[in-house]
Amino acid sequence: MNQERLMKVLLGPVISEKSTLAADSSGQFVFKVATDATKQEIGRAVELLFDVKVDNVRVLNVKGKQKRFGARSGRRPDWRKAYVGLKPGYDIDFGGGA
Repeated sequence: MNQERLMKVLLGPVISEKSTLAADSSGQFVFKVATDATKQEIGRAVELLFDVKVDNVRVLNVKGKQKRFGARSGRRPDWRKAYVGLKPGYDIDFGGGA
């Protein structure tokens, strides 16, 4: 798999109350990923970027919401989310500091 492609698969972490609970309780981390990314690409990208071992990857498509701007109707874009489970003994720290 192309290393340049793997660097473009992960778009960023999803930091929310639900994702924090998933990380604390079961060692799963949530990422916003490219809409055409496969589970294998996501797993290899996480291993490459964070130097961890991936146990499993679960992917879901999030539908964009309908929004109104005054009289105009709009829609937010669809996006893809991945729950990445790590093998025991590995962890990702998004805090970055102390």
